[in-house]
Amino acid sequence: MRLTERNPASGFTFIELLVVIGMIFIVSGMAMFQLQPAWQQSQSNAAMDQVKSTLRQARETAIAQRRTIAVQFSGGNTISLYQFVVVGVTSTIAGTPFLTIPIQKNVKFMTFAAMPDTPDAFGVPGGGGGIMFASVVNGPPSGMQFQSDGTFTDGTGIPINGTVFLGVANIPATARAVAVLGNTGRIRGYYGTGKGWFQQ
Repeated sequence: MRLTERNPASGFTFIELLVVIGMIFIVSGMAMFQLQPAWQQSQSNAAMDQVKSTLRQARETAIAQRRTIAVQFSGGNTISLYQFVVVGVTSTIAGTPFLTIPIQKNVKFMTFAAMPDTPDAFGVPGGGGGIMFASVVNGPPSGMQFQSDGTFTDGTGIPINGTVFLGVANIPATARAVAVLGNTGRIRGYYGTGKGWFQQ
């Protein structure tokens, strides 16, 4: 009679399992470190698109409804749109916004110290605030608004040009800008490289 040999139970030892898990964590950490700049640039791109689409919506609403739409930037990362309403014989800004958009997380209205102005040359705000319209940091005191003909003006109806600068703090490669041409309300986006700008 022939006896068959029994195979010992096969499998991983606890130490082998720990080594594999450790290697997975190391590779994952390296991948996350390598992908972080791309993720931050993706966030900046999304924020720029939010600013552009919100400003375009304000302009289109002003034209479609034949009314003035005020634009306000606040809190370092929020855009609010207000309708003008007629009270008696005067037109006044509504008390509450009809649309408030917080831009992409980690991205703020800001400038980077070494960055020049965009090719439109509407001005870079001092202090890094990120908002420059009519050569005034944070925009003119009389306000900023889209008129029913699509133009972008101050509160007195004079067309103004300006730029919204944004990015992730301390990472110049995430610099983005959205420029508004007052006479037409045209909106353009720019990508920053840390040294200059390229139109979207």
